[in-house]
This record gives sequence, structure tokens and C-alpha cells, in this order.
Amino acid sequence: MNLGNHLLKAAMLSSISIASLSIGSAAFAQDNTPQASDAADEDVIIVTATKREQTLQEVPVAVSVTSAAAIERAQVRDLKDLQTLVPSLRVSQLQSSANTNFIIRGFGNGANNPGIEGSVGVFIDGVYRSRSAAAISDLPNLQRVEVLRGPQSTLFGKNASAGVISIVTKAPSYENGGSAEISYGNRNAMVVKADITGPITDNIAFSLAGGVNRADGYGTNLTDGSKTSERNRWFARAQLLVEPSESFKLRFIGDYDKIDENCCFVGNVFGGPTVAAIRATGGKINTGGIFSYSEYQNFVSENKISNGGISMQADYELGSLNVTSITAYRESRSKTNADSDFTSADLIGQNRGDVDITTKTQELRLASDFDGPINFLVGAYYFDESIKNKQALTVGKDFRNYANALAGGNYIGLEPTIRALAGVPASAAPFGGQGQGRFEDWDYNNKAYSIFGTVDYELTDGLVLTGGFNYTKDKKNIASNTSGTDVFSNIDLVLVGANAGVPAVIPTGAVGNTSTLYPRITACPNRNGAASVCNPFLGLAALQFLPQFLNLPNAVEDGRTNDGKLTYSGRVAYEATDNINVYASYSTGFKATSWNMSIDSRPFVSDFVAGSPAQGAPITPSAIRTAGLQTTNLTSGTRYALPEEATVMELGLKAKWDRAAFNLTIFDQSIKNFQGNSFIGTGFVLSNAGKQSVKGVEFDSSVNPIDALQLRAATVYLDSKYDSYVASQFGDLSGKSVGGVPKWSTTLGATYTAKLNDRADLVLNTDYHFESNTVMNDDPAAAQYKREVKDLGASATFRLDSGLQISLWGRNLTAAKYLSVIFPSVVQSGSISGYPNAPRTYGASVKYKF
Repeated sequence: MNLGNHLLKAAMLSSISIASLSIGSAAFAQDNTPQASDAADEDVIIVTATKREQTLQEVPVAVSVTSAAAIERAQVRDLKDLQTLVPSLRVSQLQSSANTNFIIRGFGNGANNPGIEGSVGVFIDGVYRSRSAAAISDLPNLQRVEVLRGPQSTLFGKNASAGVISIVTKAPSYENGGSAEISYGNRNAMVVKADITGPITDNIAFSLAGGVNRADGYGTNLTDGSKTSERNRWFARAQLLVEPSESFKLRFIGDYDKIDENCCFVGNVFGGPTVAAIRATGGKINTGGIFSYSEYQNFVSENKISNGGISMQADYELGSLNVTSITAYRESRSKTNADSDFTSADLIGQNRGDVDITTKTQELRLASDFDGPINFLVGAYYFDESIKNKQALTVGKDFRNYANALAGGNYIGLEPTIRALAGVPASAAPFGGQGQGRFEDWDYNNKAYSIFGTVDYELTDGLVLTGGFNYTKDKKNIASNTSGTDVFSNIDLVLVGANAGVPAVIPTGAVGNTSTLYPRITACPNRNGAASVCNPFLGLAALQFLPQFLNLPNAVEDGRTNDGKLTYSGRVAYEATDNINVYASYSTGFKATSWNMSIDSRPFVSDFVAGSPAQGAPITPSAIRTAGLQTTNLTSGTRYALPEEATVMELGLKAKWDRAAFNLTIFDQSIKNFQGNSFIGTGFVLSNAGKQSVKGVEFDSSVNPIDALQLRAATVYLDSKYDSYVASQFGDLSGKSVGGVPKWSTTLGATYTAKLNDRADLVLNTDYHFESNTVMNDDPAAAQYKREVKDLGASATFRLDSGLQISLWGRNLTAAKYLSVIFPSVVQSGSISGYPNAPRTYGASVKYKF
């Protein structure tokens, strides 16, 4: 990554922000990250509109907080591991290290397509990470992780329609300290981390942190013995805390991380009719069971990802007013390539992606801290992001013979006839020749701003009314320069049939199914087996999956969207007793248009209705056809998905006593126009569900029956369905349950601390995560594939008061086996592939704190 050209610009922006504080500029509604003097109480979070410190039990928000200590005990390395501690969160690792999907309460998207911003927002120290590739690095020196459930527009300037994951790291300290840790486990897993902090002067403190995470993969490529789903990543982080006065402080953060891994293991779940064709070409595919963790690939996958950025947070106290500014600049670079057919046959020559993301944000807020009954917060947020996205999908040297086997010999056998009838030059490449494909080059720009605010009014002692609003304006521009070189995909087989003498319509008096009116667009044999009224070439159309692309912008499609939305929230919170708090809230949320930045982007039906001029039927007029923009085999689809609009109603009860605490939330949440992005074997379909909703209950608790023992239990019940989803890729799903969302999710945990003597103790910890049996996706044809999660982890830590601690740990100790995600196998119709969970991992670690 090259940040050097931008450091000066970011520093200048920061200086401007600091200067603006002196004239009372507004600030934004995000976590006011605790500074060096704040206590590290894992039960204290700052999420209220007035930014007053409140315990988890006091704050009237549906939020799960995981402390640094809990994360350390469970050996959680990144956000993917965090789901075993937070039952409302689900994280799915997809086909590369850069593609991770975050889901809260059954809502989530954003992976597999850089044009789609996630419905779940990820923030690290108040800075928004817009794409999953920028959020999946190893967790840094943590203070806590907050998972806020439901739309969060009045707390976070960048609206998130499903929820927020907020990661808060430790600020520099004026006391010298730090830690060093080394961990080693099976599959040669090694994690080395260290951090140091301390004062530079009386009002300047620093911290440095870094780490390396490496492990052999748990998947085996049987072609060459290489390992996949490995770990090979490192990070570095530096902070500087400057406090010129008691009322003014600055926190600078610079970070960089890098991933270079062979990821991610995919196995065959079901071998369909294409297996025989693969083997006919001399290729191999492992159909012996996905939990053998063995596959065939003819080249090693590439996942090279780098993330880096700088940020500055400024906090200024003006009497009873607090001004905060966060300025940030970030870059994310990912280069991926995968043998996506997961066979030893060279079917997919390359599936390469090169995505560069540059993000600049400025957030401001002004919050009051009055003694009276009214307090407020007002904020503003600015977001500027550009994405350069280059993709290449080509066929390999075995694809031609594979396609011929699928077509019963007609792909090659009919090639001379088709080329002659279509007028293909003799110099053109053979059908399915190696290296043919589609080559994409996308430019994406997104500028957005929002203004927001909340007001708290304490009506009586303990009874607080809160109202909030957010107005967001979001503009996106997109441009493509995509070309295709696949000779066969650019042939009009209807025209070929016409040139071969296939009639345009069924002759008068012919006996046949009246739905088959035009023989040129009817594959052979038709329903009546009449060869004279069908096109013998159309049976090959399924192999034309890389046709020419209609680029954006064009005379009909300007490649622009301009969204604006006012969202709001209202809440009543009541402190019933010193131990019990209740609240009721209603909130709305918004996520702007997401663009389909892939080869599967096609004009809307309103702009174009597919059809060949040679079919013999009247051609439906359309704007694209009128403008002369039609290309061979162009079909309609979607260019983008409409904005999401979320609503949620919640009733909450929070209680805490000396030895017990619990939180209960009952909610009814829905998203209109939920943006779904599903894989169908040769590409992704981006569409809007008319409405997706979930009704549910969340409960979490902790009990300390004795000082040495803490027991934890959390459970989530979700009744998730599509209220309306008429035009899904699987037909009308209206009224059906949402695939992949379990009814029940539960985590159980226990920690026992045995005092061995005045200088040592032993900490025993265990966590169990359960998800009820659920259908894995929305495809009715795959309803027999279900997932049930039973994941047990444990650790034992010997601690000395000198700061030395030695741990033994394990994850998935029962070696449970389940599928995380399934999908139609790439260019293998009828077959199903999937991602299995990671097998048992265990190891030992030594850590020294000073």
C-alpha cells in the first residue's frame, strides 16, 4: 500500500478540523473512545445520545458487549470467531479472504460484490470500514467489541440498516506497560503479538502494537498436496495521545495490515450429472464427502489483501458542551484469483479480482451535558469513497472438451455448421478456446453526507424521553469498460437457426403445444418431438454464459443514483428501581442504492426486453433497442438494488444485582427492499426482496453464585420470513422462511478462578455455541441441506501476579462438523459445493504483561 502521497493531505484535513473546534463546529454521533485516563471496566459502554458513561444495564439500547478478557479467554482472533460469543451475530467466510458476510438478526449482505455496502456497519475506533475486506484483519489491542442490533442512524453518522459492530481499542496510557504473547497450536498455528505503551512527556503518551498470525490450512489440494484455508497475516498499529490541556485532547492512530493466504477451502456436497463430463476430460473431483477436507484444484488460489489508514480524534470540552471530531483516510487493496470450479480439470482458467478502495471520512458532533432535564446531540458526517475494480473470468484449456461432453458431442460437432451459418471468420478462435472470457474494468464513486441529532428529556426522575433523526444524502456514479472475447457466447443461435431454414412460426394447422409458437426460439426436441418446428442449435445456449456486455454509462443508462432519506427514532426509558431499567423504542433506518458491479449487471426490464430480430415474432420496443445499443444475447436483469428502509420496534428490560444480571429484548424488525445477492452457478443475481421481517426475543444473563465462579447464558429466537419476495431467482418466496437463519441460537459459558496462593491463580473457561437445525439457503431444490451448529471451546490459564500467564486452549473440541454455506457449483449445473466449518484447533500460549 502507498499511503505516503496522502499523509500530508490527511494531516491538513485534521488541522482544519482542529481549527474548526475553536469556533464551535458541530460533531458526530459515534463512540467517544475512552482515553488514557478511562477505566477498562468491561461493563461500561458509551452509546447514549448524550455520551454519558452508562453501564450495559443502564443504556436503553439492544447491544451485546464482549470484553477484551472474554475474547482472550475464548482465543478469538478476528470477527469471524466472535460469533461463537454473540448469538445474534453470524459471520460467513466465503470464496476468498476478502469476502466475509456479517449478519445480525438474520439481516446481512455485502460480500462477493464491491458495489454492495453491507447492511451491518463495521467501525473501528469510530472509523467506518465500508467493505468486508477492510474489516476482517486480526483484532488489535482491544478494550471491547459492541454489537448493536437494529438500525443505528442516530448513534452512527453512516447509517446501517441492520446493525453495527463497533470495535474499541485501548488508548495510550501515561503509565508504562505492555504485553507480549506467543501461541502455538495444531496445524503449525503460531500467533505472536506484542504491544507497549507509556508517556513521552507529561501530556503526550504513545502505544505500539503488532502481530503475526500463521497456520497451515485444514484443506488439502489433492492435485499437488498444497494446503488451503491457511492463515498468513500480520498487522502493525501506532497511536499517539496528546493533551495540551485538561479540556482538549487529540488521539492519532495509524494502522496497516496484510494478508497473503491460500483461501478458502470448498468441497463437493453433491455431485450432479456434470461429474461424468469432468472425468471424461481427464479431470478429477472429490465426491467422497466434504468433511474429508480434500479437494482438487489445478492452481493455488491467491488472496493478497492490504489495509491501512490514519485517523485523528479531537475532543474539546466547552463547559457543558463537548465537541468531537474524527478525520480518517483509509486504503484497502485486494488481489484474488481462484480455481473456482474446484476440480483438477482446467475449466476456469482464472477468476481474478483486483479491487482498490480509497475512503475519506469526516465526522463531527456537539453533545451537551447539562444538569437540567434536557440534553442533546447534533452531528454531521461526510463520506467520500472511490473504488477501482478489475475482474477477469476466462476459460481454461479443458473447458472446450468439457462443454463438448455436456453437449453430447454437439459443441464441437456442430461448430463448423454454426460458424458457417453465423458468418464467423475463419481466423476467430475455436469455441471454448483457452483464455477466452470477460474482462471488466469498473470505476465507482460514492459521496454521502448526513446530519443527525437526538434530544433527551427527563420528564420525571428516572423517566427519559428520547427523539432522534437522521437525514442522509447519497450520490453514486459508476462507469464500466468491460469486453468479452468468448466467440461462442457472441453468436445469435436464433439467427443461426433462421439461416439453417428453421421456420419463424408453426405452419397453419400444425398439431403442437400452442405455447411453442416460434420454432426458431424452441430447442429440440419440442414437447411434441417434432423436429420440423424446433431449432437444433438452441440446446447449446446454456454454454453462452459470457456474452458481450453493455457498458455504463450509455445513452439510456446514466450510471448515477441520487438517494435521500429522513429516518427517525423515539424511545421511552424508565429506571424502575436501582436494579431494573425498562425501555420501549421505535426506530427507522436506511441504506442507499447498491450497484451490481460485476459481469452479472444487466439492463432493467423497463429499459430492455430480450429477443432476437430473427425469432419471427414482434420485437418488444425498448429504450435500449431504440438507441441501437442492443448486443448479441443481451438479456435483462438488474443494474442496482433499490435502497433499504428498515423499521424496528423493541421492548427491553435490563437488570443487575450484586451477583446476577440479565437483559431481555423483544423486537419486531423489517427491511423493505432488502438487497439480496445470490449465486446461481454462473453468476450472481442482485435483487430486492419487497419486505423481509423478523420477530424475536434476545436474552443474555450472567450469575456469580460464588466469587470465583461466573456462569453465562445467552439465547436468541428469530422468526424470520420474506413477507414479499416475488421476483427472487428461486421464484416467489413470499411467506417463506429466510434460508440460513436459525430459529434458536444459544451461547453458554462458565469461568472459574481458583486462587492458588497469594501470587498465582488458575482460570478455567468454557464456551458453548449452538444454532438449531436450519435450511441453509432459499433454493427450494436444496431444502434437504441443513445446518446445526454445536461448537465447544475451552481454556485453562495459570496466572502469576508478576504478569506471566500460561494457557492451554481449544476450539471446536468435539470436532463438530457442519456446513457454513452451500451454493451451486461453478459451471456445473446440478452439483452443489459448500464451505465446511473449521475442524478442531488447540494449542498453548504464553503471555507476559508488564
